[in-house]
Amino acid sequence: MSFLENIRRVEPYVPGEQPRDSGVIKLNTNENPYPPSPAAAKALGAFSADSLRLYPDPAASSLVDAIAQRYGLAPGEVFVGVGSDDVLALLFLTFFNSGKPVLFPDITYSFYDVWAELFRIPYEQIPLDESFGIIPEDYFRENGGIVFPNPNAPTGKLLPLESVRRIVEGSPDSIVIIDEAYIDFGGESALPLIHEYDNVIVVQTFSKSRSAAGLRLGYAMSNASLIRYLNDVKYSFNSYTMNRLTIEAGAALIRDEEYFQSTIRRIIRTRQETTASLRDLGFIVPESAANFVFASHPSASGEELFTYLKSKKIYVRWWNKPRIRNYLRITIGTDEEMGILLEALKEYLRRSL
Repeated sequence: MSFLENIRRVEPYVPGEQPRDSGVIKLNTNENPYPPSPAAAKALGAFSADSLRLYPDPAASSLVDAIAQRYGLAPGEVFVGVGSDDVLALLFLTFFNSGKPVLFPDITYSFYDVWAELFRIPYEQIPLDESFGIIPEDYFRENGGIVFPNPNAPTGKLLPLESVRRIVEGSPDSIVIIDEAYIDFGGESALPLIHEYDNVIVVQTFSKSRSAAGLRLGYAMSNASLIRYLNDVKYSFNSYTMNRLTIEAGAALIRDEEYFQSTIRRIIRTRQETTASLRDLGFIVPESAANFVFASHPSASGEELFTYLKSKKIYVRWWNKPRIRNYLRITIGTDEEMGILLEALKEYLRRSL
């Protein structure tokens, strides 16, 4: 079976567990605990099922136009895809093709090295500092591109815009992708940089701050030239990546700014209260600018805490990886959900310490 030698093999990305049991408090995949804007339901209610017999607009023009209007961009500066994972994978395929190593942090979104392996892109993982911060100077080296989340995942730490700018200026001949899946929860977007530098691409998503993980909608924003290259790759293997339902619902969601802002405020408030409560219990919790916190306890292992919480039907995220194996990434849920989590942690600490 010599054909087996030619199979492209890769260690796949492992997403957070999707529990099948009822009554689970699901704090492991950074979903928004609140429903999407009622504007989405209205758009879906008005949708004509008869139109499903027709192909969707390959350019998803109404959705692209709505996103462009929201951010003050031209439509040619926006690209949409099936979740930000789809967008990021296409960015890797389109722009990381020099043979030089792509740079990204050692503790970061664990899909980056999967795509690099899948597409046979050389890469280097740049260590975060002792407090899990990105050091801009460490990226001042020859490279075939740079990608990093801001805020970072799973740490939640935010890199100030001026530090992002320094990374961009340090690699004028390489594409720099800023993955802003969580930027709405407390950070300053790097979007203005796309008009200052010709090598910057900013990626965002509807999955977190817009309560639409099930819609699968992500988007990239950059100068029109880079967006054209990205579309060329997309159209080279699938013209119709965005379905009609998603286009209609997504356009409605992006227009409801008032609901979007109100949901963000609720999550930020709960995050701040949860961080304070965890610290009162003795947890180490770096300041987060995302819709999750990254927490460890000096007297309890991350694996033990993870297993105990799961026994209580509370799902959080844990990785058996160097430097972070004692940390849990905990999505911010409703106030009620976070209260149940904190009571479970108190119970564990009373029994174990």
